[in-house]
Amino acid sequence: MTYYLLSVVQPTGQERPAPAELERIMRQVEEFNQELRDAGAWVFAGGLHGPETATMLRPKDGDVLVTDGPFAEGKEYLAGLCLIRAADLDEAMDWGRKAALATTLPIEVRPFVDEH
Repeated sequence: MTYYLLSVVQPTGQERPAPAELERIMRQVEEFNQELRDAGAWVFAGGLHGPETATMLRPKDGDVLVTDGPFAEGKEYLAGLCLIRAADLDEAMDWGRKAALATTLPIEVRPFVDEH
């Protein structure tokens, strides 16, 4: 089994869904998470606050420089993540498709570096 990161990609400036729509999406996400758990593929999942809440720590001259804000300005940002176990990329992609449908957002699927 390989670990894969399913990154939830939020377009910058996109309107927040209406409360009823957001409630439906959150139900779909919980159903997706439960499906992962039932399949033994779920490791961890969670949402993130917006990039304006980020703090950057950069090494510089033997010290660490602390700055507010995201690493980079962009058209998209990381809104959440899901760490899964999957037999191969095809299986991880299947989970990614389900995540995209549940969240209604783009999903990036990326394998972890092999530990061996």
